[in-house]
Amino acid sequence: MTACYTDKISVAPGETFALHASSASGECALEIARVGAERLVVHRARVAVDDHKRPEHADAEGCGWPACCTVTVGADWGSGYYDIALSDADGGEAHHFVCVRAPAGQPGARAVLVLATNTLFAYNYWGGASAYAHVESLLARQATLPEAMENAIGRLSTQRPIAPLLIAPPADMPRLVNMRKRGFEERPWAGAETGAWGRAHGQSPYDGSAGFLNKWEHAFVRWAEAEAIGFDYLTDGDLDADPGALDPYAAVILVGHSEYWSGPERDVIDAFLGRGGRLAIFSGNTAFWKVRWEDEGRTLVCHKWKGFEAESVPPAEATHLWSHPAFGRPEAATTGLSFIFGGYHRLGLCAARGIGGYTVYRDRHWALDGCDLYYGDVFGDAVPLLGYENDGCELRFGADGLPAAVGNLGVPEDLEIIAMAPAAFAETPSPYRALIPPEKLEVVAEIAYGDAGVETQARVLRGHAVMASFKRGAGEVFNAGTTEWTHGLAAGDPFVTRITLNVLKRFGAVDG
Repeated sequence: MTACYTDKISVAPGETFALHASSASGECALEIARVGAERLVVHRARVAVDDHKRPEHADAEGCGWPACCTVTVGADWGSGYYDIALSDADGGEAHHFVCVRAPAGQPGARAVLVLATNTLFAYNYWGGASAYAHVESLLARQATLPEAMENAIGRLSTQRPIAPLLIAPPADMPRLVNMRKRGFEERPWAGAETGAWGRAHGQSPYDGSAGFLNKWEHAFVRWAEAEAIGFDYLTDGDLDADPGALDPYAAVILVGHSEYWSGPERDVIDAFLGRGGRLAIFSGNTAFWKVRWEDEGRTLVCHKWKGFEAESVPPAEATHLWSHPAFGRPEAATTGLSFIFGGYHRLGLCAARGIGGYTVYRDRHWALDGCDLYYGDVFGDAVPLLGYENDGCELRFGADGLPAAVGNLGVPEDLEIIAMAPAAFAETPSPYRALIPPEKLEVVAEIAYGDAGVETQARVLRGHAVMASFKRGAGEVFNAGTTEWTHGLAAGDPFVTRITLNVLKRFGAVDG
């Protein structure tokens, strides 16, 4: 089998990166291409690759393979996501990536797309385990899902390949959403209705949750570049490593599944908003987990629910939910919304007969200018726009009959709720087999409401997907509240398209 990884994932023109690889086939063909509306090949070479063993703890400690070559980033390589494809003589192919930043002090655009690379590394299970489970034992049916989840790891090396369906899935990979409503007394399902695609490709339950190629960020970039809209690119790790990473930009864009944020990354984004920056979130489950980088970006620490018991560090440095009171910085203070008050839609038994779109409430909000949308209208249901993971807030209805935010867990009380729909944090107990991995309802209930009792846990199950905006410091935030937003752009939905353009224009990412 051929596999590869790079020593770093973010580079600027003139810098070099090393490619580490293993192949039983010997010499391989290397191709590097910028991936956007089109695939632009920038580098081709033949490289000699030796066959190396996979170390026992490669998932946590890395592979330690020698470099097979180094590559210098050309001065003409525009900022973007670059696919690294290594093909062997037997027809096998391995992929990895690098993000090319704009040259220091020379931004090429007014807005920057921050790639959700922390999420990718948290989900990567090459070598055995991820932050979620020991996925290889699960796929081999050597462990049940609860057993596999118990054997998740909290230290994840970036110095290893990325699982193939995370890094480079085929274009026909099914979405993480039920494309139609559940029928009367029909057994729930999750994502692909038959499971045939997953069986044919050896798909894990986690492969659709992260990655660029043929997923959320890729769809967004294809749409934007087709509209002649350009961005610069950074990774989550760039924000962690460089306090000035956002200084050249007017707007930051997050897309798809920006689930994991480090403390320094959060600091950079908060400071950016404080001085007048604009944050456009076309993502769901955003900033849910607090993580930490060590070993100069080679190890992601992410103990999730075990964050305070798995290691001996000061509470402020621990990893757990950003909403945990030990941190005093719930994510909604930055994003406006939280997955704790949102949940799943059209997945398993979670809102299994949900409409799949947003119901409009504030039809005069600036984001809906020119959208021909009015109170009570539903948009995005044909896509479906809602599915997989969605963020929300506690709600009340004011005297004007419109929903208003309850200022709990950092949710701003001046949050303007534009549209919403029901969502479920987990599946309600039922006669059907549970499909959504169980969450720690008692922990979430205690964090959200100060009570871990059974009735409060049931309250956690009932959430909403919310689209909203608010002012933060001198800056402003728009939050689409769903992982699936870019599928609306890919489908050519006119409402989703107009809203996206309204946000980008208001935030200075494109000309008004």
